[in-house]
Amino acid sequence: MSKLLVKPQAPDAEGRIHEVTPQSAGWEHVGFAVHRLADGQILSRETGNREHCLVLLSGKVSASAGAEDFGVIGGRSSPFEPDPWSLYVPAGSNWTVTAQGPCEFAICSAPGKAGARPARVIGPADVGALTRGEGSNTRHVRNILPETEAADGLLVVEVITPSGCWSSYPPHKHDQDRLPAESLLEETYYHRLNPPQGFGFQRVYTDDRSLDETMAFEDGDVVLVPKGYHPVGAPHGYELYYLNVMAGPKRVWKFHNDPVHEWMLKAWRP
Repeated sequence: MSKLLVKPQAPDAEGRIHEVTPQSAGWEHVGFAVHRLADGQILSRETGNREHCLVLLSGKVSASAGAEDFGVIGGRSSPFEPDPWSLYVPAGSNWTVTAQGPCEFAICSAPGKAGARPARVIGPADVGALTRGEGSNTRHVRNILPETEAADGLLVVEVITPSGCWSSYPPHKHDQDRLPAESLLEETYYHRLNPPQGFGFQRVYTDDRSLDETMAFEDGDVVLVPKGYHPVGAPHGYELYYLNVMAGPKRVWKFHNDPVHEWMLKAWRP
């Protein structure tokens, strides 16, 4: 199995099914974890030298960060529903969540500066929603923590790709620090499928093909993108959700399209 494809584990005592660290991924910035908690289960973390963004994938939690109590957040029954709730917590702080019924949430993290900004809830009204592409390249985007919103390094976005469509397509990459043309960002994809017995495909490749891997992922898998282009396909009959986490030396999302396939962007324009 590819080292870029990470399968979920059985929940541990803290409900953890995924834990991607910079050390395990072999990079410097992005951390990613997923926890599934039972009703009443409590999870707490110190953020240390990293900022955290907790994304409620399903269910509700009561949440606090530092000395502030944010009450109950969340509410959707699956990540395929709209209106995500999230909690941003800066470096040098801490947070606690208590499950209000069964819930699933992701912990997205990147290096941060202690006390740079207060913790805050990112509610549905704070999330920018848009549709990109057309035809079989249509996907629906929910910008949870884009570069226009305050953070040190994290960029967090949800994407729904309809059945039979492609996403992160035409293929693009962001693996060189050469702004304004391109930024350097590591990235994780947390994939969910509806119905859950489905599968999808993701290719990660570089121009020189020193990296060229095509993976069949299943519901709950994580794909690591350390570099290269990384298109995703959702087969007919299966709706695809993925949660993207990106971070790098500069908090700018500037991608470079594969020039071999860029022609189709011009073909779509009137």
